Amino acid sequence: MRLLIVGSLNGYVSTAAKIAISNGAKVSHVPDVDAGLESLRSGKGADMVMVDLTLDIFKFLSAVKNERIVIPVIACGVNPDPERAAEAIRAGAKEYVSLPPDPELIAAVLQAVTKEDLQVIHSDQKTKEILTFATRIAPSEANILITGESGTGKEVMANFIHQQSKRKERPFISINCAAIPENLLESELFGHEKGSFTGAVARRIGKFEEASGGTLLLDEVTEMHPRLQAKLLRAVQERVIDRVGGTNPVRIDIRIVATSNRNMLEAVKAQEFREDLYFRLNVVNIHMPSLRERVGDIEPLANYFAQKYCDLNLISQKKISSSALEALRIHAWPGNVRELENSMHRAVLMAPEDIIMPEDIFGLNGPLQSEKSGTAPILVGRKVAEVEKELILHTLDHCLGNRTHAANILGISIRTLRNKLKEYSDSNITPGYL
Repeated sequence: MRLLIVGSLNGYVSTAAKIAISNGAKVSHVPDVDAGLESLRSGKGADMVMVDLTLDIFKFLSAVKNERIVIPVIACGVNPDPERAAEAIRAGAKEYVSLPPDPELIAAVLQAVTKEDLQVIHSDQKTKEILTFATRIAPSEANILITGESGTGKEVMANFIHQQSKRKERPFISINCAAIPENLLESELFGHEKGSFTGAVARRIGKFEEASGGTLLLDEVTEMHPRLQAKLLRAVQERVIDRVGGTNPVRIDIRIVATSNRNMLEAVKAQEFREDLYFRLNVVNIHMPSLRERVGDIEPLANYFAQKYCDLNLISQKKISSSALEALRIHAWPGNVRELENSMHRAVLMAPEDIIMPEDIFGLNGPLQSEKSGTAPILVGRKVAEVEKELILHTLDHCLGNRTHAANILGISIRTLRNKLKEYSDSNITPGYL
């Protein structure tokens, strides 16, 4: 995790930086808002920004929004005006942290606002075999395509490959092709020149240049518009890109890892994905099995997530009962590891004692059993739209309102989920997370 600190923070920069570094972050520091914006535009890279509340944080937040720089911003300061801190949150800051920094709070914020943990927690033989194969091909320069259902850990595997490669000391940059609108994705990938479109107030480096020397993860690459696929093909083939509005080609040195939760050969046959691009990306293929196919991973993952969320919520450790473990093993896990993580987060919050029972994980209805061990809910006689609505709203509730996690479990884009929620809202069906 890369942390950018903006401002002096009344001398507490070194303390905050040391705490962040002790939690695995790589920290850089700039003195003011303008320098912070220039650092982000130039592609130096950050996964999170901490900004001194005494600076013009509103200018920073406005610029980040207007220039479509997607990054969590944390406001922080010593004895701040509570109203100013609240205004910063309303303006787009994800959190407010008071200084001097508390180590546990900084650790919790770093974990909560940045990427998921990227450890490969496993025990199942299938996963061991995949990791052995990934370790063998990681030192090569071959492009890799990772396939599998949503939530199976494709991004975790991509990061594992990067850490085992010759490029491990260089950047690992990820972009979700499904989460960014098509008209913005080109600029995110390839960057743009000043004045190339409305809002392009300065040159900005794209993900390809930011990842140069390292690894670029193209997450859910099959969601990319065909027009952009042609430009991506050139970048993959020739290791050359053109910034939006630029006239001079830019050389890049990257290794590409792409992921997809779709059947890519079917996407090629349907002319939704370029065949030549598919073969360029699919030099080596790694398929991530569903959690139903690697049941041996469930117990170590469940224990890991239970401990993680007990620590994050500052509550005493809770043990998973034998009956709960059995319920975890027979559950169908349509959302795979991501669903398991959400379930364990909910369980540690719901369990009234220091032991987690099945009802803490699944409620009173119990687990949804896989076909080999039970039956799915009865759906005959119900309208498709009704079942779809119920599934979406229940999944959102299961994910504690997190739309990104819900979309991944449902196997749809975040854009589709937004449209569905707007449809329910317009129909006066207004869940709490709209």
